[in-house]
Amino acid sequence: MTVSVDRPQGMDSAESVALLDPAPLGAAAPAIGVREPRAVLARPRIVGVGTATSPTSYTQEEVLEAFGITDPRIRSVFLNSAIERRNLSLPDPDDDGVRPVEPQGDLLDKHKRMAVDMGAEALLNCLRRAGADLSDLRHLCCVTSTGFLTPGISALLIRELGIDRHCSRSDIVGMGCNAGLNALNVVAGWSAANPGDLAVVLCVEACSAAYAMDSTMRTAVVNSLFGDGAGAVALLTDPTEIPLTLAGPPAGEPAAAASGGPGILKFASCIIPDAVDAMRYEWDRDLGRFSFYLDPLIPYVVGAHAEIVVDRLLSGTGLRRSDIGHWLVHSGGKKVVDAVVVNLGLTRHAVRHTTGVLRDHGNVSSGSFLFSYERLHDEGVAAPGDYGVLMTMGPGSTLETALIRW
Repeated sequence: MTVSVDRPQGMDSAESVALLDPAPLGAAAPAIGVREPRAVLARPRIVGVGTATSPTSYTQEEVLEAFGITDPRIRSVFLNSAIERRNLSLPDPDDDGVRPVEPQGDLLDKHKRMAVDMGAEALLNCLRRAGADLSDLRHLCCVTSTGFLTPGISALLIRELGIDRHCSRSDIVGMGCNAGLNALNVVAGWSAANPGDLAVVLCVEACSAAYAMDSTMRTAVVNSLFGDGAGAVALLTDPTEIPLTLAGPPAGEPAAAASGGPGILKFASCIIPDAVDAMRYEWDRDLGRFSFYLDPLIPYVVGAHAEIVVDRLLSGTGLRRSDIGHWLVHSGGKKVVDAVVVNLGLTRHAVRHTTGVLRDHGNVSSGSFLFSYERLHDEGVAAPGDYGVLMTMGPGSTLETALIRW
Protein backbone atom coordinates (compact mmCIF):
# COMPACT_ATOMS: atom_id res chain seq x y z
CA MET A 1 0.00 0.00 0.00
CA THR A 2 1.47 3.35 -1.09
CA VAL A 3 -0.01 6.47 0.45
CA SER A 4 1.02 10.05 -0.15
CA VAL A 5 0.87 12.47 2.74
CA ASP A 6 0.04 15.94 1.44
CA ARG A 7 -0.62 18.69 3.94
CA PRO A 8 -3.80 20.57 2.94
CA GLN A 9 -3.65 24.25 2.15
CA GLY A 10 -4.08 26.52 5.15
CA MET A 11 -7.58 27.77 5.83
CA ASP A 12 -8.50 31.41 6.10
CA SER A 13 -9.57 33.07 9.32
CA ALA A 14 -13.22 32.48 8.56
CA GLU A 15 -12.65 28.87 9.58
CA SER A 16 -12.79 30.05 13.20
CA VAL A 17 -16.42 31.12 12.74
CA ALA A 18 -18.86 28.68 14.34
CA LEU A 19 -19.42 25.89 11.86
CA LEU A 20 -22.58 24.88 13.67
CA ASP A 21 -24.22 28.32 13.61
CA PRO A 22 -26.96 28.50 10.97
CA ALA A 23 -27.53 31.60 8.89
CA PRO A 24 -30.60 33.68 9.90
CA LEU A 25 -33.87 32.53 8.38
CA GLY A 26 -34.73 34.47 5.26
CA ALA A 27 -31.15 35.55 4.63
CA ALA A 28 -30.00 35.52 1.05
CA ALA A 29 -27.88 32.52 0.22
CA PRO A 30 -24.21 33.40 -0.31
CA ALA A 31 -22.47 32.48 -3.54
CA ILE A 32 -20.88 29.05 -3.56
CA GLY A 33 -17.36 29.21 -2.15
CA VAL A 34 -17.92 32.57 -0.45
CA ARG A 35 -17.74 32.60 3.34
CA GLU A 36 -19.85 35.16 5.15
CA PRO A 37 -19.69 36.05 8.86
CA ARG A 38 -22.48 34.56 10.96
CA ALA A 39 -23.86 35.46 14.33
CA VAL A 40 -22.38 33.42 17.17
CA LEU A 41 -25.16 31.41 18.80
CA ALA A 42 -25.18 29.08 21.76
CA ARG A 43 -23.54 25.82 20.80
CA PRO A 44 -24.44 22.23 21.58
CA ARG A 45 -23.06 21.01 24.87
CA ILE A 46 -22.40 17.46 26.03
CA VAL A 47 -24.68 16.93 29.03
CA GLY A 48 -24.45 13.20 29.61
CA VAL A 49 -22.56 10.03 28.73
CA GLY A 50 -23.21 6.35 29.34
CA THR A 51 -21.72 3.02 28.32
CA ALA A 52 -22.57 -0.67 28.41
CA THR A 53 -20.97 -3.98 27.45
CA SER A 54 -22.05 -7.56 26.98
CA PRO A 55 -22.15 -9.46 30.30
CA THR A 56 -19.09 -11.71 30.08
CA SER A 57 -15.47 -10.55 30.11
CA TYR A 58 -12.65 -12.77 28.87
CA THR A 59 -8.88 -12.47 29.14
CA GLN A 60 -6.94 -12.94 25.93
CA GLU A 61 -5.68 -16.27 27.24
CA GLU A 62 -9.26 -17.40 27.88
CA VAL A 63 -10.26 -16.53 24.31
CA LEU A 64 -7.35 -18.55 22.95
CA GLU A 65 -8.35 -21.51 25.10
CA ALA A 66 -12.02 -21.19 24.17
CA PHE A 67 -11.23 -21.69 20.50
CA GLY A 68 -8.35 -24.10 20.99
CA ILE A 69 -5.80 -21.82 19.31
CA THR A 70 -2.29 -23.24 19.64
CA ASP A 71 -0.43 -21.64 16.72
CA PRO A 72 2.37 -19.64 18.41
CA ARG A 73 2.18 -16.86 15.82
CA ILE A 74 -1.51 -16.27 16.46
CA ARG A 75 -1.10 -16.59 20.21
CA SER A 76 1.61 -13.93 20.06
CA VAL A 77 -0.79 -11.52 18.33
CA PHE A 78 -3.35 -11.97 21.11
CA LEU A 79 -0.92 -11.82 24.02
CA ASN A 80 1.02 -8.75 22.79
CA SER A 81 -2.00 -6.60 21.99
CA ALA A 82 -1.95 -4.40 25.15
CA ILE A 83 -5.43 -5.83 25.79
CA GLU A 84 -6.04 -7.65 29.06
CA ARG A 85 -9.77 -8.30 28.84
CA ARG A 86 -12.67 -7.93 26.41
CA ASN A 87 -16.42 -8.38 26.70
CA LEU A 88 -17.56 -11.01 24.22
CA SER A 89 -20.59 -13.22 23.57
CA LEU A 90 -19.11 -16.55 22.49
CA PRO A 91 -21.10 -19.57 21.27
CA ASP A 92 -21.67 -22.25 23.89
CA PRO A 93 -19.45 -25.33 23.54
CA ASP A 94 -21.01 -28.58 22.36
CA ASP A 95 -20.91 -31.90 24.23
CA ASP A 96 -17.29 -32.37 23.17
CA GLY A 97 -16.29 -28.94 24.48
CA VAL A 98 -15.92 -27.47 20.98
CA ARG A 99 -17.46 -24.09 20.23
CA PRO A 100 -19.34 -24.35 16.92
CA VAL A 101 -18.91 -22.03 13.97
CA GLU A 102 -21.87 -19.63 13.91
CA PRO A 103 -23.47 -19.18 10.47
CA GLN A 104 -24.04 -15.67 9.19
CA GLY A 105 -27.76 -15.80 9.93
CA ASP A 106 -27.09 -16.60 13.58
CA LEU A 107 -24.59 -13.76 13.75
CA LEU A 108 -27.19 -11.31 12.44
CA ASP A 109 -29.65 -12.52 15.07
CA LYS A 110 -26.98 -12.07 17.72
CA HIS A 111 -26.27 -8.55 16.50
CA LYS A 112 -29.94 -7.60 16.76
CA ARG A 113 -30.33 -9.04 20.24
CA MET A 114 -27.11 -7.54 21.60
CA ALA A 115 -27.65 -4.17 19.93
CA VAL A 116 -31.00 -3.74 21.65
CA ASP A 117 -29.75 -4.97 25.04
CA MET A 118 -26.49 -2.97 25.15
CA GLY A 119 -28.02 0.02 23.40
CA ALA A 120 -30.88 0.28 25.87
CA GLU A 121 -28.50 0.05 28.84
CA ALA A 122 -26.09 2.67 27.48
CA LEU A 123 -28.95 5.02 26.54
CA LEU A 124 -30.55 4.79 29.99
CA ASN A 125 -27.18 5.32 31.70
CA CYS A 126 -26.58 8.38 29.55
CA LEU A 127 -29.99 9.90 30.26
CA ARG A 128 -29.56 9.27 33.98
CA ARG A 129 -26.29 11.17 33.99
CA ALA A 130 -27.93 13.96 32.02
CA GLY A 131 -30.71 14.20 34.60
CA ALA A 132 -33.22 13.33 31.89
CA ASP A 133 -35.86 10.70 31.15
CA LEU A 134 -36.85 8.84 28.01
CA SER A 135 -39.74 11.28 27.69
CA ASP A 136 -37.24 14.12 27.24
CA LEU A 137 -35.61 12.55 24.19
CA ARG A 138 -36.30 14.37 20.92
CA HIS A 139 -33.72 12.85 18.55
CA LEU A 140 -32.00 9.45 18.62
CA CYS A 141 -29.12 8.69 16.26
CA CYS A 142 -27.86 5.09 16.31
CA VAL A 143 -24.49 4.02 14.90
CA THR A 144 -23.33 0.49 14.13
CA SER A 145 -21.06 -1.44 11.79
CA THR A 146 -21.39 -4.96 13.19
CA GLY A 147 -24.64 -5.90 11.48
CA PHE A 148 -27.31 -4.70 9.07
CA LEU A 149 -30.86 -4.24 10.28
CA THR A 150 -34.00 -2.88 8.66
CA PRO A 151 -35.75 -1.35 10.51
CA GLY A 152 -32.72 0.04 12.25
CA ILE A 153 -31.63 0.05 15.88
CA SER A 154 -33.33 3.40 16.52
CA ALA A 155 -36.77 2.00 15.62
CA LEU A 156 -36.18 -1.18 17.64
CA LEU A 157 -35.19 0.83 20.72
CA ILE A 158 -38.16 3.17 20.40
CA ARG A 159 -40.43 0.12 20.50
CA GLU A 160 -38.44 -1.68 23.21
CA LEU A 161 -38.21 1.28 25.60
CA GLY A 162 -41.52 2.96 24.83
CA ILE A 163 -39.91 6.15 23.58
CA ASP A 164 -42.28 8.77 22.18
CA ARG A 165 -43.30 7.66 18.69
CA HIS A 166 -42.73 11.24 17.48
CA CYS A 167 -39.05 11.22 18.47
CA SER A 168 -37.02 11.92 15.34
CA ARG A 169 -34.30 9.42 14.56
CA SER A 170 -31.44 8.52 12.27
CA ASP A 171 -29.21 5.48 11.76
CA ILE A 172 -25.61 5.50 10.53
CA VAL A 173 -24.61 2.01 9.38
CA GLY A 174 -21.34 0.68 8.03
CA MET A 175 -19.00 3.66 8.42
CA GLY A 176 -16.77 1.82 10.90
CA CYS A 177 -14.83 2.88 13.97
CA ASN A 178 -14.77 6.57 13.02
CA ALA A 179 -18.57 6.81 12.75
CA GLY A 180 -19.22 8.06 16.28
CA LEU A 181 -17.76 11.45 15.46
CA ASN A 182 -19.49 11.56 12.06
CA ALA A 183 -22.75 11.07 13.95
CA LEU A 184 -21.81 13.64 16.59
CA ASN A 185 -21.15 16.18 13.84
CA VAL A 186 -24.58 15.63 12.27
CA VAL A 187 -26.48 15.55 15.57
CA ALA A 188 -24.66 18.67 16.82
CA GLY A 189 -26.15 20.44 13.81
CA TRP A 190 -29.60 19.10 14.71
CA SER A 191 -29.14 20.28 18.28
CA ALA A 192 -28.11 23.77 17.20
CA ALA A 193 -31.20 23.95 15.01
CA ASN A 194 -33.44 22.72 17.85
CA PRO A 195 -32.34 24.55 21.00
CA GLY A 196 -33.80 23.18 24.19
CA ASP A 197 -34.41 19.71 22.71
CA LEU A 198 -32.38 16.73 23.90
CA ALA A 199 -30.54 14.57 21.37
CA VAL A 200 -28.53 11.39 21.88
CA VAL A 201 -25.90 9.70 19.73
CA LEU A 202 -25.79 5.98 20.52
CA CYS A 203 -22.94 3.82 19.19
CA VAL A 204 -23.71 0.08 19.45
CA GLU A 205 -21.14 -2.46 18.33
CA ALA A 206 -21.76 -6.20 18.84
CA CYS A 207 -18.32 -7.24 17.66
CA SER A 208 -19.03 -10.83 18.72
CA ALA A 209 -21.50 -10.88 15.83
CA ALA A 210 -18.95 -9.79 13.23
CA TYR A 211 -16.07 -12.23 13.30
CA ALA A 212 -14.64 -14.95 11.11
CA MET A 213 -12.50 -17.82 12.38
CA ASP A 214 -9.77 -19.56 10.39
CA SER A 215 -6.05 -20.16 10.74
CA THR A 216 -4.85 -17.03 8.91
CA MET A 217 -3.06 -14.04 10.41
CA ARG A 218 -5.64 -11.81 8.72
CA THR A 219 -8.46 -13.01 10.95
CA ALA A 220 -6.16 -13.43 13.95
CA VAL A 221 -5.39 -9.72 14.09
CA VAL A 222 -9.09 -8.80 13.96
CA ASN A 223 -10.14 -11.49 16.44
CA SER A 224 -7.49 -10.35 18.92
CA LEU A 225 -8.70 -6.75 18.92
CA PHE A 226 -12.44 -6.12 19.10
CA GLY A 227 -14.90 -6.29 22.00
CA ASP A 228 -18.62 -5.69 22.51
CA GLY A 229 -19.71 -2.27 23.71
CA ALA A 230 -22.16 0.60 23.43
CA GLY A 231 -21.62 4.27 24.21
CA ALA A 232 -24.14 7.09 24.30
CA VAL A 233 -23.68 10.85 24.52
CA ALA A 234 -26.43 13.43 25.11
CA LEU A 235 -26.40 16.88 23.52
CA LEU A 236 -28.38 19.97 24.41
CA THR A 237 -28.25 23.52 23.10
CA ASP A 238 -29.42 26.02 25.70
CA PRO A 239 -30.87 29.09 23.94
CA THR A 240 -30.42 31.18 27.11
CA GLU A 241 -26.73 30.36 27.51
CA ILE A 242 -23.98 32.89 26.92
CA PRO A 243 -22.71 32.27 23.37
CA LEU A 244 -19.73 29.94 23.45
CA THR A 245 -16.96 31.13 21.15
CA LEU A 246 -13.66 29.59 20.17
CA ALA A 247 -11.88 32.26 22.21
CA GLY A 248 -14.03 31.74 25.30
CA PRO A 249 -16.93 33.73 26.85
CA PRO A 250 -17.34 37.47 26.24
CA ALA A 251 -15.12 39.78 28.29
CA GLY A 252 -16.29 40.07 31.88
CA GLU A 253 -18.48 36.98 31.69
CA PRO A 254 -17.66 33.82 33.68
CA ALA A 255 -16.75 30.59 31.95
CA ALA A 256 -19.44 27.91 31.95
CA ALA A 257 -19.20 25.42 34.77
CA ALA A 258 -17.21 22.33 33.86
CA SER A 259 -19.91 20.21 35.50
CA GLY A 260 -22.24 21.28 32.69
CA GLY A 261 -20.12 19.40 30.15
CA PRO A 262 -18.06 20.77 27.29
CA GLY A 263 -19.41 22.72 24.37
CA ILE A 264 -18.75 21.46 20.85
CA LEU A 265 -16.80 24.06 18.89
CA LYS A 266 -15.67 22.59 15.63
CA PHE A 267 -15.10 19.45 13.54
CA ALA A 268 -12.44 18.49 11.00
CA SER A 269 -12.08 15.42 8.79
CA CYS A 270 -9.41 13.85 6.62
CA ILE A 271 -10.03 10.97 4.25
CA ILE A 272 -7.10 9.12 2.66
CA PRO A 273 -8.29 7.96 -0.79
CA ASP A 274 -5.05 6.06 -1.46
CA ALA A 275 -5.90 3.84 1.53
CA VAL A 276 -9.57 3.28 0.72
CA ASP A 277 -9.11 -0.52 0.76
CA ALA A 278 -6.89 -0.66 3.86
CA MET A 279 -9.83 -1.32 6.19
CA ARG A 280 -12.85 -3.11 4.79
CA TYR A 281 -15.72 -5.38 5.79
CA GLU A 282 -16.60 -7.69 2.93
CA TRP A 283 -18.07 -11.06 2.07
CA ASP A 284 -15.64 -13.95 2.42
CA ARG A 285 -16.75 -16.55 -0.14
CA ASP A 286 -14.56 -19.25 1.37
CA LEU A 287 -16.00 -18.82 4.87
CA GLY A 288 -19.53 -17.93 3.76
CA ARG A 289 -19.73 -14.84 5.97
CA PHE A 290 -18.62 -11.25 6.25
CA SER A 291 -15.03 -10.70 7.31
CA PHE A 292 -13.08 -7.60 8.33
CA TYR A 293 -9.70 -6.85 6.80
CA LEU A 294 -7.01 -4.61 8.29
CA ASP A 295 -3.92 -3.72 6.27
CA PRO A 296 -0.82 -4.22 8.48
CA LEU A 297 0.43 -0.75 7.50
CA ILE A 298 -2.74 1.12 8.46
CA PRO A 299 -1.51 2.21 11.94
CA TYR A 300 1.37 4.07 10.34
CA VAL A 301 -0.82 5.59 7.63
CA VAL A 302 -3.26 6.85 10.25
CA GLY A 303 -0.44 8.19 12.39
CA ALA A 304 1.09 10.06 9.46
CA HIS A 305 -2.22 11.89 8.88
CA ALA A 306 -3.04 12.65 12.51
CA GLU A 307 -1.00 15.84 12.50
CA ILE A 308 -2.67 17.02 9.30
CA VAL A 309 -6.23 16.71 10.58
CA VAL A 310 -5.44 18.17 14.02
CA ASP A 311 -3.71 21.16 12.43
CA ARG A 312 -6.81 21.70 10.31
CA LEU A 313 -9.03 21.42 13.38
CA LEU A 314 -7.03 24.10 15.22
CA SER A 315 -6.53 26.35 12.19
CA GLY A 316 -8.05 29.79 12.75
CA THR A 317 -8.71 29.18 16.45
CA GLY A 318 -5.50 30.67 17.81
CA LEU A 319 -4.86 27.39 19.61
CA ARG A 320 -1.77 25.22 19.48
CA ARG A 321 -1.56 21.53 20.26
CA SER A 322 0.05 22.43 23.58
CA ASP A 323 -3.16 24.31 24.51
CA ILE A 324 -5.20 21.08 24.39
CA GLY A 325 -5.57 19.70 27.89
CA HIS A 326 -7.50 16.53 27.10
CA TRP A 327 -7.01 14.05 24.25
CA LEU A 328 -9.67 11.37 23.72
CA VAL A 329 -8.42 9.12 20.94
CA HIS A 330 -10.10 6.03 19.52
CA SER A 331 -8.74 2.85 21.11
CA GLY A 332 -7.96 1.38 17.72
CA GLY A 333 -5.13 -0.88 18.84
CA LYS A 334 -1.68 -0.55 20.37
CA LYS A 335 0.08 0.32 17.11
CA VAL A 336 -2.57 2.87 16.15
CA VAL A 337 -2.39 4.63 19.51
CA ASP A 338 1.42 4.59 19.48
CA ALA A 339 1.50 6.08 15.97
CA VAL A 340 -0.84 8.92 16.97
CA VAL A 341 1.17 9.62 20.13
CA VAL A 342 4.45 9.81 18.19
CA ASN A 343 3.14 11.95 15.34
CA LEU A 344 1.32 14.44 17.59
CA GLY A 345 4.05 14.52 20.23
CA LEU A 346 1.68 13.47 23.02
CA THR A 347 2.64 12.02 26.38
CA ARG A 348 1.44 8.63 27.54
CA HIS A 349 -0.50 10.44 30.26
CA ALA A 350 -2.42 12.37 27.60
CA VAL A 351 -3.84 9.11 26.20
CA ARG A 352 -4.28 7.32 29.53
CA HIS A 353 -8.01 6.94 29.02
CA THR A 354 -7.52 5.61 25.49
CA THR A 355 -5.01 2.99 26.60
CA GLY A 356 -7.11 2.16 29.67
CA VAL A 357 -10.16 1.43 27.51
CA LEU A 358 -8.05 -0.66 25.15
CA ARG A 359 -6.67 -2.62 28.11
CA ASP A 360 -10.04 -3.29 29.73
CA HIS A 361 -12.37 -3.59 26.72
CA GLY A 362 -10.32 -3.86 23.56
CA ASN A 363 -11.46 -1.90 20.50
CA VAL A 364 -15.20 -1.31 20.86
CA SER A 365 -15.33 0.31 17.43
CA SER A 366 -17.39 3.49 17.06
CA GLY A 367 -18.12 3.81 20.77
CA SER A 368 -14.49 3.67 21.94
CA PHE A 369 -14.03 7.43 22.29
CA LEU A 370 -17.16 7.63 24.46
CA PHE A 371 -15.73 5.05 26.85
CA SER A 372 -12.67 7.32 27.12
CA TYR A 373 -14.80 10.44 27.57
CA GLU A 374 -16.72 8.72 30.37
CA ARG A 375 -13.45 7.98 32.18
CA LEU A 376 -12.33 11.59 31.82
CA HIS A 377 -15.71 12.78 33.11
CA ASP A 378 -15.51 10.48 36.12
CA GLU A 379 -11.96 11.58 36.82
CA GLY A 380 -13.27 15.11 37.41
CA VAL A 381 -10.11 16.92 36.29
CA ALA A 382 -11.55 18.99 33.44
CA ALA A 383 -11.75 22.64 34.47
CA PRO A 384 -13.70 25.55 32.99
CA GLY A 385 -11.84 26.89 29.98
CA ASP A 386 -10.06 23.59 29.23
CA TYR A 387 -9.93 22.47 25.61
CA GLY A 388 -10.17 18.88 24.42
CA VAL A 389 -9.79 17.01 21.14
CA LEU A 390 -11.83 13.94 20.22
CA MET A 391 -10.30 11.74 17.51
CA THR A 392 -11.58 8.64 15.74
CA MET A 393 -10.33 6.76 12.72
CA GLY A 394 -11.68 4.02 10.50
CA PRO A 395 -12.44 2.75 6.99
CA GLY A 396 -12.10 5.15 4.11
CA SER A 397 -9.46 5.42 5.41
CA THR A 398 -10.44 8.42 7.47
CA LEU A 399 -9.73 10.45 10.59
CA GLU A 400 -12.43 12.48 12.32
CA THR A 401 -11.83 15.11 15.00
CA ALA A 402 -13.82 17.50 17.18
CA LEU A 403 -12.73 20.44 19.33
CA ILE A 404 -14.55 20.89 22.64
CA ARG A 405 -14.26 23.35 25.53
CA TRP A 406 -15.44 23.15 29.13
